[in-house]
Amino acid sequence: MITIISIILLVAISAALFVNLSPQFGSNPSKERLLQYEKLDYYEDGKFSNLMPTNMDMNFTEAIKMLPEFFKNDPTRRPDFDLPLVHRDSLELVTKEQTTRLVWFGHSTFLLQIDGKTILIDPMFGDVPAPNPLLGRKRYSNQLPIAIEKLPQIDMIIMSHDHYDHLDYGSIRKLKDKTNAFYMPLGMGAHFEEWGIDASRIHELGWWDEIQAEGLLLALTPARHFSGRGLNNRFSTLWGSWVVRGESDNIYFSGDSGYGSHFKQIGEKYGPFDFAMMECGQYNERWKDIHMAPEETAQAAKDINTKVFMPIHWAAFTLAMHSWTDPVERVIAKAEEINQPIFVPEIGEFIELGKNLVTKRQWWLKPSPASNQMISKQ
Repeated sequence: MITIISIILLVAISAALFVNLSPQFGSNPSKERLLQYEKLDYYEDGKFSNLMPTNMDMNFTEAIKMLPEFFKNDPTRRPDFDLPLVHRDSLELVTKEQTTRLVWFGHSTFLLQIDGKTILIDPMFGDVPAPNPLLGRKRYSNQLPIAIEKLPQIDMIIMSHDHYDHLDYGSIRKLKDKTNAFYMPLGMGAHFEEWGIDASRIHELGWWDEIQAEGLLLALTPARHFSGRGLNNRFSTLWGSWVVRGESDNIYFSGDSGYGSHFKQIGEKYGPFDFAMMECGQYNERWKDIHMAPEETAQAAKDINTKVFMPIHWAAFTLAMHSWTDPVERVIAKAEEINQPIFVPEIGEFIELGKNLVTKRQWWLKPSPASNQMISKQ
């Protein structure tokens, strides 16, 4: 009995030390900032809240019942072949292209080049979306389109919220000295300051706030989600979606969000959009209020009034129980049904706005042996 109690105490102490001392968890907003948030109509009792009622409850019994299903060894939940990957090199990314273009790294990470500026969106380049590698499942691909060390100077990083599959401590640590400015929802700046980034380079916005950033209009728009990196700081920072408007192109990034009326409001205020990156993956009936089903993703793209959209939040990590191809198959079917143009690029492919964005092939299907080859350059 003494041995069992000692082991339990050791585990508890180790967990407490990890949570309190590990830098991955970041920090919480100061008391001064919390007082400022109290003026907002979406902040109450020390927490940010969604614009519409959102069910976040999952009792202990339901959570325990879900665990066997979540950890089930289901081979359909990740690819059993090497995903096609377009490699990029540094020289391609330092040329001052006139055409707005993006590179997708899988999940929700993008490099955006617009009006001569280079921007990273939700830069998660790590292998595991968790505070420790033992607490999550690895990325599908062993490589990225370009190594983080070979990225050019970054004009700005744009963040949607502070969950581990979007905000990665290791990535920020490598990027902080080659990035000029950081834009994020309210409260998130505490993480970045904790990680050694000067407050003068950090810009926090609330919903519907706008800021001029080196000739670009950035607007933080609502999303239906939540935040938190620790055991007791859920809702402590804001979450959101982004509008990036340049001289000729208008882009929308949904971040993570359940479906809601905010998409139509965003479309009415900032649309039409030339291109939209819309969350589509890691959904489940148990948390349907905070992650859209693929059919809702297609409808949300129509709501915001975009010429074409691509599904994101898939093709990198398994964070739910559906098969890894379920998002893309269902969202394509719904988009075709409602006549909403959709584009599914390969990871690393240049997404060039102004050109006809047509999906080249169903790269998410397992290729035959004869066609199973890595794309080195497009």
